[in-house]
Amino acid sequence: MNEHELKKAWMEEEEAAHIHGWDFSHIHGRYEEEMSLPWDYRAIIKEYLTPGTKLLDYDTGGGEFLLSLGHPFHNLSATEGYEPNVKLCREKLLPLGIDFKECGNPAKIPYDDEGFDLIINRHGSFDAKELYRLLKPGGVFITQQVGEDNDRDLVERVLPGLPKPFPHLNLTEQRKAFEQAGFRIIRGEEAYQPIRFYDVGAFVWFARIIQWEFPGFSVESCFGKLLDMEREMVDKGKVEGTIHRYLIVAGKPE
Repeated sequence: MNEHELKKAWMEEEEAAHIHGWDFSHIHGRYEEEMSLPWDYRAIIKEYLTPGTKLLDYDTGGGEFLLSLGHPFHNLSATEGYEPNVKLCREKLLPLGIDFKECGNPAKIPYDDEGFDLIINRHGSFDAKELYRLLKPGGVFITQQVGEDNDRDLVERVLPGLPKPFPHLNLTEQRKAFEQAGFRIIRGEEAYQPIRFYDVGAFVWFARIIQWEFPGFSVESCFGKLLDMEREMVDKGKVEGTIHRYLIVAGKPE
Protein backbone atom coordinates (compact mmCIF):
# COMPACT_ATOMS: atom_id res chain seq x y z
CA MET A 1 0.00 0.00 0.00
CA ASN A 2 1.10 3.57 -0.60
CA GLU A 3 1.21 6.16 2.20
CA HIS A 4 -2.32 7.38 1.49
CA GLU A 5 -3.72 3.85 1.67
CA LEU A 6 -1.77 3.10 4.85
CA LYS A 7 -3.02 6.24 6.54
CA LYS A 8 -6.62 5.43 5.60
CA ALA A 9 -6.29 1.86 6.94
CA TRP A 10 -4.66 3.03 10.18
CA MET A 11 -7.31 5.69 10.74
CA GLU A 12 -9.95 2.99 10.37
CA GLU A 13 -8.20 1.04 13.13
CA GLU A 14 -8.10 4.19 15.23
CA GLU A 15 -11.85 4.65 14.74
CA ALA A 16 -12.50 1.00 15.66
CA ALA A 17 -10.61 1.27 18.97
CA HIS A 18 -13.44 0.59 21.41
CA ILE A 19 -13.84 -2.44 23.66
CA HIS A 20 -16.34 -3.95 26.08
CA GLY A 21 -14.80 -5.49 29.15
CA TRP A 22 -11.20 -6.34 28.32
CA ASP A 23 -11.67 -7.95 24.93
CA PHE A 24 -8.69 -7.76 22.57
CA SER A 25 -10.17 -10.16 20.01
CA HIS A 26 -10.07 -7.39 17.37
CA ILE A 27 -6.29 -7.87 17.08
CA HIS A 28 -6.20 -11.59 17.86
CA GLY A 29 -3.47 -13.21 15.76
CA ARG A 30 -2.00 -9.80 14.93
CA TYR A 31 -0.07 -9.31 18.16
CA GLU A 32 1.31 -11.36 21.07
CA GLU A 33 2.08 -10.60 24.70
CA GLU A 34 2.35 -12.56 27.97
CA MET A 35 3.41 -15.59 25.93
CA SER A 36 5.43 -17.24 28.67
CA LEU A 37 5.33 -15.43 32.00
CA PRO A 38 7.27 -17.32 34.68
CA TRP A 39 4.09 -17.74 36.74
CA ASP A 40 0.50 -18.80 36.03
CA TYR A 41 -1.89 -16.30 37.63
CA ARG A 42 -4.93 -18.54 37.24
CA ALA A 43 -3.14 -21.59 38.68
CA ILE A 44 -1.93 -19.60 41.69
CA ILE A 45 -5.49 -18.44 42.43
CA LYS A 46 -6.77 -22.01 42.12
CA GLU A 47 -4.31 -23.08 44.84
CA TYR A 48 -6.25 -20.93 47.32
CA LEU A 49 -9.81 -21.70 46.16
CA THR A 50 -12.17 -24.08 47.89
CA PRO A 51 -15.95 -24.05 47.29
CA GLY A 52 -16.47 -22.04 50.50
CA THR A 53 -13.88 -19.36 49.73
CA LYS A 54 -15.31 -15.83 49.81
CA LEU A 55 -13.59 -14.16 46.84
CA LEU A 56 -13.48 -10.53 45.72
CA ASP A 57 -12.21 -9.52 42.29
CA TYR A 58 -11.33 -5.83 42.50
CA ASP A 59 -11.30 -4.07 39.10
CA THR A 60 -12.91 -7.05 37.42
CA GLY A 61 -13.11 -5.47 33.95
CA GLY A 62 -16.11 -7.12 32.33
CA GLY A 63 -16.03 -10.06 34.73
CA GLU A 64 -14.66 -12.42 32.08
CA PHE A 65 -11.78 -13.79 34.12
CA LEU A 66 -13.82 -14.03 37.30
CA LEU A 67 -16.48 -16.13 35.60
CA SER A 68 -13.83 -18.35 34.02
CA LEU A 69 -12.75 -19.53 37.50
CA GLY A 70 -15.96 -21.56 37.85
CA HIS A 71 -16.39 -20.56 41.52
CA PRO A 72 -19.86 -20.69 43.18
CA PHE A 73 -21.60 -17.43 42.31
CA HIS A 74 -22.92 -16.85 45.85
CA ASN A 75 -19.32 -16.70 47.10
CA LEU A 76 -18.21 -14.16 44.51
CA SER A 77 -18.01 -10.38 44.78
CA ALA A 78 -16.63 -7.93 42.25
CA THR A 79 -16.04 -4.23 41.71
CA GLU A 80 -15.38 -2.11 38.66
CA GLY A 81 -15.01 1.63 38.16
CA TYR A 82 -14.84 2.14 34.39
CA GLU A 83 -18.37 3.14 33.39
CA PRO A 84 -18.79 1.03 30.22
CA ASN A 85 -17.60 -2.01 32.18
CA VAL A 86 -19.82 -1.13 35.16
CA LYS A 87 -22.84 -1.34 32.88
CA LEU A 88 -21.60 -4.63 31.44
CA CYS A 89 -21.06 -6.11 34.91
CA ARG A 90 -24.50 -5.07 36.11
CA GLU A 91 -26.04 -6.80 33.11
CA LYS A 92 -23.87 -9.92 33.33
CA LEU A 93 -22.92 -10.50 36.98
CA LEU A 94 -25.87 -9.33 39.06
CA PRO A 95 -28.40 -11.72 37.46
CA LEU A 96 -26.09 -14.61 38.40
CA GLY A 97 -26.21 -13.66 42.08
CA ILE A 98 -22.69 -12.23 42.16
CA ASP A 99 -22.36 -9.33 44.60
CA PHE A 100 -21.21 -6.62 42.19
CA LYS A 101 -20.65 -3.02 43.28
CA GLU A 102 -19.38 -0.01 41.41
CA CYS A 103 -16.10 1.29 42.83
CA GLY A 104 -13.45 3.53 41.35
CA ASN A 105 -11.51 4.26 44.53
CA PRO A 106 -9.18 1.43 45.66
CA ALA A 107 -8.78 3.13 49.05
CA LYS A 108 -12.54 3.02 49.76
CA ILE A 109 -14.05 -0.30 48.69
CA PRO A 110 -17.73 -0.67 49.71
CA TYR A 111 -17.54 -3.93 51.65
CA ASP A 112 -17.36 -4.73 55.38
CA ASP A 113 -14.19 -5.41 57.35
CA GLU A 114 -12.74 -8.91 57.16
CA GLY A 115 -15.33 -10.17 54.68
CA PHE A 116 -13.10 -12.09 52.27
CA ASP A 117 -10.80 -15.08 52.31
CA LEU A 118 -9.24 -14.16 48.98
CA ILE A 119 -8.97 -10.95 46.96
CA ILE A 120 -7.64 -10.97 43.41
CA ASN A 121 -6.66 -8.14 41.11
CA ARG A 122 -5.22 -8.40 37.62
CA HIS A 123 -3.85 -5.20 36.11
CA GLY A 124 -6.03 -2.97 38.27
CA SER A 125 -5.48 -0.43 41.03
CA PHE A 126 -5.08 -1.40 44.66
CA ASP A 127 -4.40 0.01 48.12
CA ALA A 128 -2.56 -2.31 50.52
CA LYS A 129 -4.13 -0.88 53.69
CA GLU A 130 -7.66 -1.22 52.30
CA LEU A 131 -6.99 -4.80 51.23
CA TYR A 132 -5.75 -5.59 54.73
CA ARG A 133 -9.04 -4.22 56.15
CA LEU A 134 -11.15 -6.36 53.83
CA LEU A 135 -9.36 -9.68 54.32
CA LYS A 136 -10.13 -12.10 57.11
CA PRO A 137 -7.16 -13.12 59.30
CA GLY A 138 -5.25 -15.66 57.25
CA GLY A 139 -6.68 -14.22 54.03
CA VAL A 140 -4.65 -13.76 50.87
CA PHE A 141 -4.33 -11.09 48.18
CA ILE A 142 -3.09 -12.14 44.73
CA THR A 143 -2.23 -9.63 42.04
CA GLN A 144 -0.57 -9.62 38.65
CA GLN A 145 0.36 -6.07 37.76
CA VAL A 146 1.55 -4.03 34.82
CA GLY A 147 4.84 -2.45 35.85
CA GLU A 148 6.01 1.12 35.40
CA ASP A 149 8.25 0.25 32.43
CA ASN A 150 5.51 -1.47 30.43
CA ASP A 151 5.64 -0.70 26.67
CA ARG A 152 8.05 2.18 27.32
CA ASP A 153 10.17 1.39 24.27
CA LEU A 154 7.05 1.52 22.08
CA VAL A 155 5.89 4.77 23.72
CA GLU A 156 9.30 6.32 23.04
CA ARG A 157 9.00 5.39 19.36
CA VAL A 158 5.81 7.36 18.80
CA LEU A 159 5.69 9.84 21.72
CA PRO A 160 9.31 10.42 22.79
CA GLY A 161 9.98 12.05 26.15
CA LEU A 162 6.69 11.27 27.86
CA PRO A 163 7.02 10.67 31.62
CA LYS A 164 5.95 7.32 33.04
CA PRO A 165 2.23 7.40 33.93
CA PHE A 166 2.66 5.10 36.94
CA PRO A 167 6.10 5.42 38.53
CA HIS A 168 6.69 3.25 41.60
CA LEU A 169 4.82 0.27 40.11
CA ASN A 170 7.59 -2.26 40.55
CA LEU A 171 8.10 -5.27 42.77
CA THR A 172 10.62 -3.65 45.13
CA GLU A 173 8.51 -0.63 46.05
CA GLN A 174 5.17 -2.44 46.15
CA ARG A 175 6.53 -5.28 48.24
CA LYS A 176 7.61 -2.70 50.80
CA ALA A 177 4.13 -1.08 50.76
CA PHE A 178 2.47 -4.41 51.54
CA GLU A 179 4.90 -5.18 54.35
CA GLN A 180 4.29 -1.74 55.85
CA ALA A 181 0.53 -2.44 55.75
CA GLY A 182 1.05 -5.58 57.84
CA PHE A 183 1.15 -8.27 55.17
CA ARG A 184 3.70 -11.03 54.83
CA ILE A 185 4.87 -11.62 51.28
CA ILE A 186 4.24 -15.23 50.27
CA ARG A 187 5.48 -14.81 46.72
CA GLY A 188 6.93 -11.97 44.65
CA GLU A 189 8.22 -12.13 41.07
CA GLU A 190 8.95 -9.70 38.25
CA ALA A 191 9.36 -10.23 34.50
CA TYR A 192 10.28 -8.31 31.35
CA GLN A 193 9.18 -10.00 28.14
CA PRO A 194 8.50 -9.15 24.49
CA ILE A 195 5.31 -7.82 23.00
CA ARG A 196 5.09 -8.26 19.22
CA PHE A 197 2.89 -6.65 16.58
CA TYR A 198 2.57 -8.21 13.16
CA ASP A 199 0.96 -5.23 11.45
CA VAL A 200 1.04 -1.53 12.28
CA GLY A 201 -2.75 -1.30 12.28
CA ALA A 202 -2.84 -3.63 15.28
CA PHE A 203 -0.40 -1.33 17.09
CA VAL A 204 -2.58 1.70 16.27
CA TRP A 205 -5.65 -0.01 17.73
CA PHE A 206 -3.65 -1.06 20.82
CA ALA A 207 -2.20 2.41 21.43
CA ARG A 208 -5.64 4.00 21.22
CA ILE A 209 -7.08 1.48 23.69
CA ILE A 210 -4.19 1.88 26.17
CA GLN A 211 -4.61 5.65 26.30
CA TRP A 212 -2.94 6.03 29.70
CA GLU A 213 0.32 4.71 28.24
CA PHE A 214 0.00 6.56 24.91
CA PRO A 215 -1.71 9.86 25.83
CA GLY A 216 -2.22 12.09 22.82
CA PHE A 217 -1.44 9.35 20.32
CA SER A 218 -3.15 9.61 16.95
CA VAL A 219 -2.43 8.47 13.43
CA GLU A 220 -2.36 12.08 12.28
CA SER A 221 0.15 13.33 14.86
CA CYS A 222 2.38 10.22 14.77
CA PHE A 223 2.12 9.36 11.08
CA GLY A 224 5.81 9.73 10.29
CA LYS A 225 6.80 7.48 13.16
CA LEU A 226 4.18 4.93 12.12
CA LEU A 227 5.71 4.90 8.65
CA ASP A 228 9.06 4.09 10.28
CA MET A 229 7.32 1.18 12.00
CA GLU A 230 5.86 0.06 8.68
CA ARG A 231 9.32 -0.04 7.11
CA GLU A 232 10.55 -2.15 10.01
CA MET A 233 7.50 -4.39 9.62
CA VAL A 234 8.29 -4.96 5.96
CA ASP A 235 11.93 -5.68 6.77
CA LYS A 236 11.52 -7.89 9.87
CA GLY A 237 7.91 -9.03 9.79
CA LYS A 238 7.18 -7.57 13.22
CA VAL A 239 7.62 -4.62 15.56
CA GLU A 240 8.70 -5.60 19.06
CA GLY A 241 8.56 -3.89 22.43
CA THR A 242 8.84 -4.93 26.07
CA ILE A 243 6.20 -5.62 28.68
CA HIS A 244 6.81 -5.29 32.42
CA ARG A 245 4.84 -7.50 34.82
CA TYR A 246 5.11 -8.33 38.49
CA LEU A 247 3.30 -10.75 40.79
CA ILE A 248 2.58 -10.41 44.50
CA VAL A 249 0.92 -12.97 46.75
CA ALA A 250 0.46 -11.36 50.18
CA GLY A 251 -1.01 -12.96 53.29
CA LYS A 252 -2.73 -11.32 56.24
CA PRO A 253 -1.46 -12.94 59.48
CA GLU A 254 -3.85 -15.17 61.42
